[in-house]
Amino acid sequence: MTLVARAGVEAAPPVTGPAPDTGGRRLPRTLHPVAWWIWALALATAVSRTANPLLLLLVLAVLGYVVTARRTEAPWARGFKYYLYLALTVVAIRVVFRAVFATGITPRDHFLFSLPHIPTPDWYAGIQIGGPVSLEAVLSAATDGLRLACMLCCIGAANTLANPKRALRVLPGALHELGVAVTVAISVAPQLVQSVQRVARARKLRAGRAKGLKALRGIVVPVLEDALERSLRLAAAMDSRGYGRAGTATRNSRRLTGALMLLGMCGLCAGAYGLLDATASRFLGLPAMASGAVLCVAGLRLGGRRITRTTYRPDPWRLPEWAVAGSGVLSAVLLFSNLGYNAAELNPSIYPLSWPTLPLVPTVAILLAGTAGFLAPPPSPAQRGHAS
Repeated sequence: MTLVARAGVEAAPPVTGPAPDTGGRRLPRTLHPVAWWIWALALATAVSRTANPLLLLLVLAVLGYVVTARRTEAPWARGFKYYLYLALTVVAIRVVFRAVFATGITPRDHFLFSLPHIPTPDWYAGIQIGGPVSLEAVLSAATDGLRLACMLCCIGAANTLANPKRALRVLPGALHELGVAVTVAISVAPQLVQSVQRVARARKLRAGRAKGLKALRGIVVPVLEDALERSLRLAAAMDSRGYGRAGTATRNSRRLTGALMLLGMCGLCAGAYGLLDATASRFLGLPAMASGAVLCVAGLRLGGRRITRTTYRPDPWRLPEWAVAGSGVLSAVLLFSNLGYNAAELNPSIYPLSWPTLPLVPTVAILLAGTAGFLAPPPSPAQRGHAS
């Protein structure tokens, strides 16, 4: 007899029946960081295929929607707006360089303004500094800059959505120390922002009245001191865990690993060039990329033998991860397949100057990548209020 039965109180029957109703919503959890990186890199690959400004603006809209819908409030998740600022800077620099280092205008161009011309020597023929600037030249430079800006924003979306510390755990053993360095580098900017915010709040509590440049000295010195202390703590923690030590690997093993990785990366670069350049030899396409991938895998396996790591509660790879990664990969495949649309619509000409068209299949492909905004599970409330 139990204590409850002895007291003359009947024990409550076990609760049976269906699980609690969640309203049809998925349980919040963190998506695997590799899924976000696959999605972002595939979308960046799709961006490299087109120079259509309408499609590029659609890519920025898709990135903004997915980041807004699935980002957390962690420090690394606050940096997407800075990538947007960087993207605008890239476009502006591209336009300014095209205007300054002009290549002349044709009679069909629409004249905008003229810059002071600086004479150049004969060996610098073909490019002039200053001179007339046309609308076609500005639009061409803006489109090229917008494509690079979209690629930067794709990387920024991956950094915003994927937890860099959790991504570090899924790296191969041979890349663990390199991954630590990359993770520390990615975390520097958010940590500096946090330090500036803490110092600014402390100044307000102490009734600091200085503003603008006068307050710069009172903010920079505490921030630099905080960064120095954090660096020393990180260095001590990494040294206590053995980072940077060679371990049991021999010199020949390290050399062989380095040679395999170097040759593999060269093969991957040659394969990527062969796939992107239609005039390249067919041996520079998939064969070179496959050979490079095999060499890289061999180097990672050989270098990972000397490093043994265990993972506590590894991130699961389930249906949402497959859906998010697949949406990005499928978007890139559709833009590279040239099926159902004219390839010229991806790179419209500005001669004659006309409004670009919006092809249906590439538009659907980019919108398909945007489905990651609701295919991924929502972040948990604890994560949303983690850094608040």
